Amino acid sequence: MTEQMAGAQPWLLLVILLGPAIGSFLAVLVDRLPRGEDTVVRPSGCRSCGTALTAWQMVPILSFLLQRGRCSRCGAAIPSWLFYLELICLGAGILAVLQGGGIMTVVLSAAFLWVLAALATADVLWLRLFDPLTAALALVAFAMALTPQGAGLEQAALGAALGAGSFAALRWGYWVLRRREGLGLGDVKLMVGLGAFSGPYDLPLLVLLAAIAALAVALVQRVMNRQSLAGDRPLPFGAALCGAAAILWLIGPQLVPVAW
Repeated sequence: MTEQMAGAQPWLLLVILLGPAIGSFLAVLVDRLPRGEDTVVRPSGCRSCGTALTAWQMVPILSFLLQRGRCSRCGAAIPSWLFYLELICLGAGILAVLQGGGIMTVVLSAAFLWVLAALATADVLWLRLFDPLTAALALVAFAMALTPQGAGLEQAALGAALGAGSFAALRWGYWVLRRREGLGLGDVKLMVGLGAFSGPYDLPLLVLLAAIAALAVALVQRVMNRQSLAGDRPLPFGAALCGAAAILWLIGPQLVPVAW
């Protein structure tokens, strides 16, 4: 083990340990943003009885397990997605460390996966992609592009422009044809960050992976419930895009610019 790697170990361990705490904070954002509630000052508490949580009840993952998923005072069920988001963020931190790279690369990779998890959760729960999260994703994606292993600012900017521009055109075209919204504005904003991450070359692959995943989920729902694919039923395609981005991050860039 090199001296540099040994010196980086505490930072890498910190990334893993921070995962559940980051997941807990992101869960607060996902829960409160659509309700218009304060996300910083207001203390955490049970939504059923209003009891403020004690310090040990805010320990990520363990508090849910120790309370068996229920409020210790009123017995109301704690939403399981809070627990799952903390677990996912823990796993994201581990994956970022295992993927390797410099400290900054690992931190940005973890942050990228954490924000993706929060956006996917918000889209599944609320069918909304909140501006603070899409803006955070864009910032992280551009920062990743500027690292030594990144594609560079030019490729990130081009990918962001193509991603957001193409989705904006789809949104407008659907409105012209059907006179109703077929693609949310949040998806357009999401593509700024996802396009900056994938760049122009891997952008089609990202969208293809998302489309395949969304179609697979829709077909499963159709088999389970024939009314699940009503023509006017909104689908969380943003969550599929986030999942596709996570897969693309895991397998690495597939297409790179060719120098002539």
